[in-house]
Amino acid sequence: MDRDSWEPIYEEILDDMGYDRSSDESTARLLKVLMQMADLIEDDCVYDLMKRPVTVIGPASPDLSDLEDKTIVSAGSATEIVMNHTVPDIVVTDLDGDIQSQIDASAKGAITFIHAHGDNSDLVMDYAKEFHGPVILTTQATPDNVIRNYGGFTDGDRAVCICRHFGARNIELRGFDFDTPSLKDGSDPETKKRKLAWAKRIILDGSNDITGL
Repeated sequence: MDRDSWEPIYEEILDDMGYDRSSDESTARLLKVLMQMADLIEDDCVYDLMKRPVTVIGPASPDLSDLEDKTIVSAGSATEIVMNHTVPDIVVTDLDGDIQSQIDASAKGAITFIHAHGDNSDLVMDYAKEFHGPVILTTQATPDNVIRNYGGFTDGDRAVCICRHFGARNIELRGFDFDTPSLKDGSDPETKKRKLAWAKRIILDGSNDITGL
């Protein structure tokens, strides 16, 4: 999703959820400072990964069969499940969920898109520097030459936006449940439902490229 398309959606999200753009931008600056010595890579290498069939995996009991010869994109907390089966090619995370599995995937070569937003500054401080594999930094607010913005709000729909940005023509979803929010991270149920509603809307915008829903 390009910046012009994402910005009005982002403004709606800020208004609906009561979030503050300045908090998103503050955490993005923090992430950028902390990751100066990380293995920050150019995003050009992602295009080749999108030439294969792409499967984005969420945490809702995904089927992990028949993943050979596919690009595997793990959305945040789904990484723990995926790592019991294989190493994903890409992890998209705002650093919640089982963080150790995400760090392990990074150490084994997964490209990690680490996302900064207003609510995860503590997680950024605690965990961002533990990712020693190839990393791309993202924000939902204003990007620069280091922090990228591909669109997306939650790990799942942001993963889809990233795949679309880099040219994936068909995106298979596994383990996505927009109706039954997981509350393992202690999230407020109503807030989680609203986030999932936004995730569903963003994913279904251009849904002719989506299978698995």
